[in-house]
Amino acid sequence: MMNIQGIMKQAQMMQKKMEEEQAKLAQEEVEGSSGGGMVKVILNGKFEMKKLSIDKSLVNPEDVEIMEDLIVAAYNDAKNKIDAKMQDSMAAMTGGLNLGGLKLPF
Repeated sequence: MMNIQGIMKQAQMMQKKMEEEQAKLAQEEVEGSSGGGMVKVILNGKFEMKKLSIDKSLVNPEDVEIMEDLIVAAYNDAKNKIDAKMQDSMAAMTGGLNLGGLKLPF
């Protein structure tokens, strides 16, 4: 049976690993797209938009609403991919242990 010091040491090691993984994920970039690739968004692991690409065929002052919807959809696509990477990373780190909806700080 582990003593309380051993448990605390393990918790500190796990916290350090989580912080390292969060820093690693913050540096990754993910591309989301919509409209069959006509709108592309690149986000980093902190959900900051780094780049936006819009196909020239979409640039029509009469169809601004369509472009706005596609930008939102592309952003959400990229965000969902980052969320999935974070979940995969946490599952790998915790061995699939469910930590009750633990949220990352960013």
